[in-house]
Amino acid sequence: MSNAKSDLKILVVGGTGYVGRRIVKASLAQGYPTHILQRPATEIGLDIEKLQMLLSFKKQGAHLVEGSFSDIQSLVNAVKRVDVVICTMSGVHFRSHNLLLQLKLVEAIKQAGNVKRFLPSEFGLDPARMGHALEPGRVTFDEKMVVRKAIEEAKIPFTYVCGAAFGGYFAGNLSQMGTLVPPKDKVLIYGDGNTKVSLMDEDDIATYAIKTIDDPRTLNKTLYLLPPENLLTQRQLVQIWENLVGKKLEKMSISKDDFLVSMKGMDYAGQVGVGHFYHIFYEGSLTNFKIGEEGEEASKLYPEVKYTRMDEYLKVYA
Repeated sequence: MSNAKSDLKILVVGGTGYVGRRIVKASLAQGYPTHILQRPATEIGLDIEKLQMLLSFKKQGAHLVEGSFSDIQSLVNAVKRVDVVICTMSGVHFRSHNLLLQLKLVEAIKQAGNVKRFLPSEFGLDPARMGHALEPGRVTFDEKMVVRKAIEEAKIPFTYVCGAAFGGYFAGNLSQMGTLVPPKDKVLIYGDGNTKVSLMDEDDIATYAIKTIDDPRTLNKTLYLLPPENLLTQRQLVQIWENLVGKKLEKMSISKDDFLVSMKGMDYAGQVGVGHFYHIFYEGSLTNFKIGEEGEEASKLYPEVKYTRMDEYLKVYA
């Protein structure tokens, strides 16, 4: 029996990706009829991990819908089967980077004419607040704004989910670049380490995203992921870790200027990463604003969601 508030049918595009697989799980958990776009056999090839994940979701009750970005009519046909489309294409450069492919999805949604809500691939820094962003990392925000413009010009109902640093990339490693696990002895602190950052378990991001799809309060608005107990400075994050493991780490601070200099000589993906870290940890771009009429805050709208605190999140790394 469905425990969803409605029988809205959801299509997840990118359902085997880092965020997408969590969106699928959250959609199924909240009882929505869940569809996943599946690429045709010629495109999947021998990618057995993705295929087996899709089949696993099918066993859990999801519906697999074939469609390809090289065939707009297949996308239109897929979209016509559902009420809500959620896209989770990667916007980071050390993985695939396909944000502008969403323009084809926007065109398919426009042609289909039946979609009640579209959630494009967002989830991180709000691109509408990143007009000042550094090169080359600003391409992520510029492309997201191109997609937003297309959505709004097509008058497609939307919700933008923004504002979190993914725990797997920013918390488990104590915000160290180039690693996914906590340092054993020394930790690099950005500036004074006192800039507030919104750190979230990726499963919670997905839960909040699904909560928005039938909520009139989030229609044509931005949902900001700023749960108060997860607004932490880097020093607070390190202290949580130190308390967990019973050991003090040596702290080395790097100034804003030295951090930016470190970008030189890096490959393109590295330079993009440094730029994004700079905006998050030196400027505080995840938290340095007041939410106006354009948005809502997730934990205020959905107090029933028991989001994971970082002391709990970090336990698995200890």
